[in-house]
Formats: sequence, structure tokens, C-alpha cells
Amino acid sequence: MTSIKPIVVITGSSSGFGHLTALKCAEKGFQVIATMRNPEKAAVFKEVSPESRGNIDVWTLDVTNQTSVNEFEEKLKELGRIDILVNNAGFAMGGFVEQLPVSFYQKQMETNFFGAIRVTQAVLPIMRNQGRGKILNVSSISGRIGFPGLSAYVSSKFALEGWSESLRLEMKPFGIDVALLEPGSFQTNIWTSGMELPEGFDDPDSPYASYSQGIWKALNQETHGNPSHMVTQMVKLMNKQELYKLRYPVGKSVRSTLFMKTILPWKVLENIILKTILPKSFSHQPKKGTVRAQRRRNNHES
Repeated sequence: MTSIKPIVVITGSSSGFGHLTALKCAEKGFQVIATMRNPEKAAVFKEVSPESRGNIDVWTLDVTNQTSVNEFEEKLKELGRIDILVNNAGFAMGGFVEQLPVSFYQKQMETNFFGAIRVTQAVLPIMRNQGRGKILNVSSISGRIGFPGLSAYVSSKFALEGWSESLRLEMKPFGIDVALLEPGSFQTNIWTSGMELPEGFDDPDSPYASYSQGIWKALNQETHGNPSHMVTQMVKLMNKQELYKLRYPVGKSVRSTLFMKTILPWKVLENIILKTILPKSFSHQPKKGTVRAQRRRNNHES
């Protein structure tokens, strides 16, 4: 008797964790629906072995476009079954709050947060009717602790975390498991070619110039973990009969960082983060002519 291949849908499969997870799942015998916004990027799967390639179907899906999601949902109905959904599609937007228009935050949320909601809503009726399923939401350590220069990205991941808590409680009675994977820094393109930055972010005359250099150095340090560790954890969870935990931190120093946030006063944690990032030469003294400097002169004169 031939065993039925588990069907897994993975969003954002053209690169990063999504691409690597699709490859590993295909290798392990899953039937993979690898979705991506740009179908021209399907070429990333051309070098796959014939055995694995037969387990991968590439579907076009723009998680920010409701029409695209509706078309995706209709194809799912024809498929009739789905065992696992991996909400992986996402990108990172850098920049300090003062530099970022609200439109940048909206764009970040459309993909990282609202995109996950749209796709999940398309999948839930099928999973609920079959009485089982797993939803793995790819979050980040940034969904548990803030980081300067990444407020848009951090906000989207904090939102994903809270939404996932509610979703898990709603779906548990229907036999559907929901879990969050919280990777730390890994060697993917999200912090390099995958990051969007506002105009003037690297302006040497910006008051944030030296600050941004420290952040960029921290994001691109050589201690990034190997993405295969994240992929291994993802596939391991797919094979579990039940996901007993909501959160699965993955990566070097992630657990210790979360432990520090739990036990340390915020002021102490704040100082540790800033000391790691800020160059010793950084000064927050106001320039001549600023509001704070004018107030000081006024107080002195009075």
C-alpha cells in the first residue's frame, strides 16, 4: 500500500528559509506547494534532483494581493487537502523611526503580518473540515525583543506573535496546531540584499550616521547561524504528531537573549544592547541651535 505524501504549502519559497525548507521537504518525501510572488524565480528549483523535483509544484502567490490570494484559495479547493502551512514570506525594513514614513510601516505589515493572515484564512476551511493540520509561522527573535533601527520589522513580528497566540487558542479545538519559529541571526539574504532602507539612511551627515554603522555591523556579524539548523527544526515540527509548544526559538544565543529579557531589569538589558551597538565616539549632545541647546542658553541667561 502506497503511503500518502503530506502536503505542505510554503510561502516565500524563492529564497532564504522558504527555499531551503522547500528543498528539504521535497527530499524527505513531502509534496511541496512552493509559492512565490515572481514565477520567474522558479528557476531556483532547476538544479534539484529529479526525485525531489517531482515533489515540488511552484504556484504564483502575492501575499499582499487579495486577488492573488483568492486565486490561490481556489486552487487549494481543487487540491482538496493540506497538511501543513508555513507562513514564511517576509522581508526586513531598516531605518530609524524619525526617518520612516508611515507608508513604510504599512508596507512592512502588508507582507509580514497581513500576508500571513490572508494565506491562513485561505487554508483554514480545508484544515478545519479535515479535522487536522499544522500552521508554522516564521517569526523572529525580533518578535520578542526590540532592536534599534528595525522598528518596522520588529512591529510586524510582535504583531505576528500576538496573532499566533490567539489563532492557536481558536484552532486547538478543531485539531489544528499553530506554532511560532523564532530564529535569531542566520546567513540568509534578509539582512543584505533582502533589506529595504529609507533614503538617507547612510547619509554621513545624518545624526544617526555612526549609530546606523554600529547596527549594520551587528546585523552582518560573522556569528550568524547556519540556516540548515532552522530548516531541520522546521521539518522536525512537521513530522511531530502534536505541537505541544507555541514558541520554538532557533539559533545561536537566542535562548540566552530571551532568558536575559525575562530576568533582567529593562534598564540593564537596554544598556547591554546599546553598549554592543553604539560606537564609543557616539555623542548625543545637541548641536548648536537645537531646541535643547536653546533652552539651556535661556536657563543660563535667566
